[in-house]
Amino acid sequence: MAKNNTQTSYAKGIYAETLASLLLRVKGYRILEQRYRTPCGEIDMIAKRGKWLCFIEVKARPNNDAGLYAVQPKAQQRIMRSAEIYIAQNPGFDACNMRFDVITCVPGQLPQHHENMWQNDQNEL
Repeated sequence: MAKNNTQTSYAKGIYAETLASLLLRVKGYRILEQRYRTPCGEIDMIAKRGKWLCFIEVKARPNNDAGLYAVQPKAQQRIMRSAEIYIAQNPGFDACNMRFDVITCVPGQLPQHHENMWQNDQNEL
């Protein structure tokens, strides 16, 4: 029986998140959450290294540019709102520097970690 597109996309996403997690661990990050769900949406990964608390979107696409383009302002807003919920539920992290990263996963290449891809202009975090 053939897999449908939803199953294939889900499997690619899980695989990309696994690669992203391995990359972050090699770089010295501690993974705090994966697939963190809130009423506002989901954050693929939350990781910490030193004083940095990173909210990370993982994109599996045919090339890096397509992965970066896929994180449109609407998705950025969703991630920022979800990050605010995470901080409210975990006040021990409120002294950390926070940023929003993207990890792109392209077939046949190592994942690329793009740091600090956008800012929370409202300074709510």
